[in-house]
Amino acid sequence: MSVNRRFVLKGMALGSATGLVLGGPAQALAGVATGPAGKAMVPAALVLVNGGAAEPDFLGGAKAALGPQLQVQRVGSNLDFVLDFERQLRSGQPMRVIGLLDDASAALVVDMARSAGARVQWLGQHTAEAGLTRHRLLNTDIAEGCSRKLSRQLHACGAGFSLSEERQNSAALPRQLAAISRTGSQSGQWASSVGYLLASLGTRQFMASPRVPAASAPFTGSFVSFSIEA
Repeated sequence: MSVNRRFVLKGMALGSATGLVLGGPAQALAGVATGPAGKAMVPAALVLVNGGAAEPDFLGGAKAALGPQLQVQRVGSNLDFVLDFERQLRSGQPMRVIGLLDDASAALVVDMARSAGARVQWLGQHTAEAGLTRHRLLNTDIAEGCSRKLSRQLHACGAGFSLSEERQNSAALPRQLAAISRTGSQSGQWASSVGYLLASLGTRQFMASPRVPAASAPFTGSFVSFSIEA
């Protein structure tokens, strides 16, 4: 297990102890947008991606929830991205950030959010292997129900999976869900479902069943998902 992977997993288990302030309502990137006749629209979200195998499915799910209101930004290791993202976090403007990144990039983003005093509503470690996906989730009240919806999506597509959910500041035992594959293969559907669920947090769509687009070909690897409010 790499140092970066251990960092992310440790942050999931000890988020509150290391300075991540969890909880609170999701906010729009620049307040609540208005549509025709001044009607309120669904809050926007900044989506962080970095070209990984799961990106098309994750973005497809997020766009199914919020459509063109999403603002997509690609994460890089260069100084320009670091400075720009830190500026946004510390701007004082309401900001909601979701993403699905590799372990190292996610460690950077989560650490910057922690330093800026941001609130993390969801943090997930996802491992896609041949015939199986594993998901370890840490979330707060606002993300309640996400793990059940994710498990239903995975079960519906016939994929084998294991899912462990911990609720921050809750005395409840971690939820454990699992199913064997009915198709003999792994599915990329989980990334679409995670994108939809995270984009829907704090919105009316979150109350409905996910309308997730079909996933692309299966892929393998380790990924970290998150929802951050600054």
